[in-house]
Amino acid sequence: MERLHTKSALRDWLSEKQGKVGFIPTMGALHAGHVSLIERSCRETDITIASIYVNPTQFNDPTDFEQYPQTLESDLDLLCNTGCDAVYIPSTEDIYPKGTGQLEAYDLGDLEHIWEGKYRPGHFQGVCAVVHRLLDAVCPDALYMGLKDFQQIAVIRRLIELTSFPVKLIGCQTKRDENGLALSSRNARLSDHQLLQASAIYAGFQQRLSPDAFTKHLLSQGFDKIEYIAYCDAVTLLPTDSHAPGVMLVAAWIGGVRLIDNFSFNEYTQGI
Repeated sequence: MERLHTKSALRDWLSEKQGKVGFIPTMGALHAGHVSLIERSCRETDITIASIYVNPTQFNDPTDFEQYPQTLESDLDLLCNTGCDAVYIPSTEDIYPKGTGQLEAYDLGDLEHIWEGKYRPGHFQGVCAVVHRLLDAVCPDALYMGLKDFQQIAVIRRLIELTSFPVKLIGCQTKRDENGLALSSRNARLSDHQLLQASAIYAGFQQRLSPDAFTKHLLSQGFDKIEYIAYCDAVTLLPTDSHAPGVMLVAAWIGGVRLIDNFSFNEYTQGI
């Protein structure tokens, strides 16, 4: 597996390759969910590239940025066993050569102001800034992302529309542990007991609880705070009737860790 640290090195390496390129952007702290994205790319494309970069512009809370797990060596060991052809590990100077002070603005519509957009102001502008630069560096044919970050998928779809970038966005089903908890890099900050408590999110999905009942359920299972639980249209992410096909979005805190998850009640997410 090739390790590439600059855009120029990445482009030089790609210039010697032929075939369809699949790309998986990550912030490291890799787990089985990331592996499943890479393995799917390996099956469906000729060249698979992952990136590892903790992007500072998408953290509206500096403490969250400082606490984000950075496990580069173990991440590289994991990647070596996945079939990944190359990993791009850029510096901030390589991603943002002009600095992060004056970044372009992306017209994300309602997506910027609801749910994650409301509780993490500026987050999706930072996501778009880094993904735009990564796509420009890698020039992939297919972009693989996990559906756990459902709103982020919608934001990246909007980014692709805005930039007319010729890439196919492929949303991949959420990987869960044996108790149903969605795999996340943030889970490493929870104790074994808190991990078990956190599986109450998936139990709420399975019971198809209303938002109010879901909130009471999570608080009774040890969650500290619920930011939102909402039943939404799967395309617009605007609130919809709970009897219509859609997606349930959840953001909640436990043990000082913010968890997000979602569950789709229709076939919309298949083959995005």
